[in-house]
Amino acid sequence: MIERPTVLPSEAEVWAALSRVPDPEIPVVNIVEMGIVREVQLDGARATVRMTPTFSACPALHVIREDIARAVRSLGLQVQVDTVMFPPWTTDWITEEARTKLSVYGIAPPGASDDGALLQLQSDATRCPRCGSFDTRIKNTFGPTLCKTIHVCGACREPFEAFKTV
Repeated sequence: MIERPTVLPSEAEVWAALSRVPDPEIPVVNIVEMGIVREVQLDGARATVRMTPTFSACPALHVIREDIARAVRSLGLQVQVDTVMFPPWTTDWITEEARTKLSVYGIAPPGASDDGALLQLQSDATRCPRCGSFDTRIKNTFGPTLCKTIHVCGACREPFEAFKTV
């Protein structure tokens, strides 16, 4: 019997597997689109994935790490998941595709960050993801997760979540 060499997955295949991992708090987007996955390195049958959580105290951090490990192991690789805190995650790392998905899902996407400002609670009007109006106001600076605020739209009178700009 002839032994065939095992073909190891490529870096692109690892990235593709990671792009199938949903954000545990906003499942309409994945962790790659959110800019959480920073780097993938392959060394034979071993992968190292570097990720940065959206907030250092992200309650879903352990879930994200486990989901990353599971996705990479499904390709037949050993995996090490490293959490990298510098540079800190910023909403600028969210892809345009993810911003569109957030809006369609009913969450106003963040604006551009302001030259490294740690947190910018939008003083500018936030567009309502339901009707598109800028006649909105912040109802609560603390939403259901650390990364969101609660707004209400003056035009359609619907409450909605908005992603904080970091």
